[in-house]
Amino acid sequence: MKDRSVLEMRGISKSFPGVRALQNVDFTLCEGEIHALMGENGAGKSTLIKVLTGVYTKDEGTITLKDTGEVQIHSPQDAQHFGISTVYQEITLCPNLTVAENMYIGRETGKVRNWKKMNEDADKILTSLDIPAAASQQLSSCSIAIQQMVAIARAVDMDCRVLILDEPTSSLDDQEVQKLFGLMRDLKKRGVGIIFVTHFLDQVYEVCDKITVLRNGTLVGEYEIENLPRVQLVSKMLGKEMDDLSDIKSEAETYHGDDAGEVVYEAEGLQSDAGIKPFDFHIRKGEVNGFTGLLGSGRSECVRAIFGADRVLAGTTKKKGRQVKITKPIEAMKNGIAYLPEDRKIDGIIGDLSVRDNIILALQVLTGFFKPFSKAKANQFADEYIKALSIKTASNDTPIGSLSGGNQQKVILARWLLMHPEYLILDEPTRGIDIGTKVDIQKLVLKLASEGMSVTFISSETDEMLRTCSRLIVMRDRKVVGELTGEDLTQNKIMSTIAGGENKA
Repeated sequence: MKDRSVLEMRGISKSFPGVRALQNVDFTLCEGEIHALMGENGAGKSTLIKVLTGVYTKDEGTITLKDTGEVQIHSPQDAQHFGISTVYQEITLCPNLTVAENMYIGRETGKVRNWKKMNEDADKILTSLDIPAAASQQLSSCSIAIQQMVAIARAVDMDCRVLILDEPTSSLDDQEVQKLFGLMRDLKKRGVGIIFVTHFLDQVYEVCDKITVLRNGTLVGEYEIENLPRVQLVSKMLGKEMDDLSDIKSEAETYHGDDAGEVVYEAEGLQSDAGIKPFDFHIRKGEVNGFTGLLGSGRSECVRAIFGADRVLAGTTKKKGRQVKITKPIEAMKNGIAYLPEDRKIDGIIGDLSVRDNIILALQVLTGFFKPFSKAKANQFADEYIKALSIKTASNDTPIGSLSGGNQQKVILARWLLMHPEYLILDEPTRGIDIGTKVDIQKLVLKLASEGMSVTFISSETDEMLRTCSRLIVMRDRKVVGELTGEDLTQNKIMSTIAGGENKA
């Protein structure tokens, strides 16, 4: 083990039924180092962290700690015993207790608690780490950023040598992020090794010393921050080399109606409580456009703001030039906007209802539940779209939960198409479904656009975006950083725009 290494993970493998989540992954963390762990969704970051913290038991490999040697970590308590602490994106402390109680909860020795001493000790730690909180104040009165810092203070007081910060800045504003970075730099000076899991590229280059990139459960490499320009980081995460990519042109037929080119929807300064920076957006009749960027860049948050699925804080919206108010999904629906959400299991299907009831749901909401469709009418609607979209189901009365993922996705598509929307938003419509259904959905999108429907299409697969969209809005760190059309619609240009310029280190 190197002199400065506090942690070495070697040959780590972990499998689940049918999935090889990690395959022979190495990871090294040094004392006094902030080390970013990067990778897209499914890369293996969370699995590696859970192996290190004892949530999962590794199948193969070794974990070695400085001054301890090789260790076996079978539970989070084991990890804590070895000086490995984790602070998660979602605060896991108790908001109804004081700051000091949260710092010492679960650590009593069986003796009567000395409240005065506990508060004094907590205040010393808070002061030494420059955390603006009092030991005696209730945690719920602190901002999210301060609560994150209290969680870190608890870890530091437990003599942590390895601190894992899992997406700690996702709920913080810019000033709060800077306070957190100040604390991280202070801990770095004290010799703590920090693993920083994040999707924010700018933050990685501001605070980190090294980057380890995972992709599809394998190690891509470990890099010194100064030796890995942003555009190269993006290409390593996506598995696309900048000089070895072919252009993929859209196969869409252009809509040629009398109102071709009319702006159907536009927004100015739109902002929601999901943390995206204010953005402008428009879409024309018969156009397929999309939001692209790395996972966590703000793609989904933008379309959720357009549909009113998140609380809108600011901005104006227009439908065909007329100003409209869209702060709730029902208002979007009344204005001819439909939205297929990213997570069909949570936000899309209602598993206990039949295929028929899932298909007619949106139209029934618009019509009103006090005016229910007749059984014959509901069957007619459902059967029409089961046939049109080739949905594989025994009958329209089959519970949707028993269908395959691809067929569930088609049912949700049918739900919105039954509404005959003017503007359709599809967020990851092909994720987790078979290649045949993917192609069906892509062809359907192009067909709908050729008939005059406006479509916003989001996919983690850049190739799919290029095949489908004629204009791409590029996101990075929850803000719009570019817009690409025509000859600029290439993998290279997308990655360099995400990275912020090829020469930006």
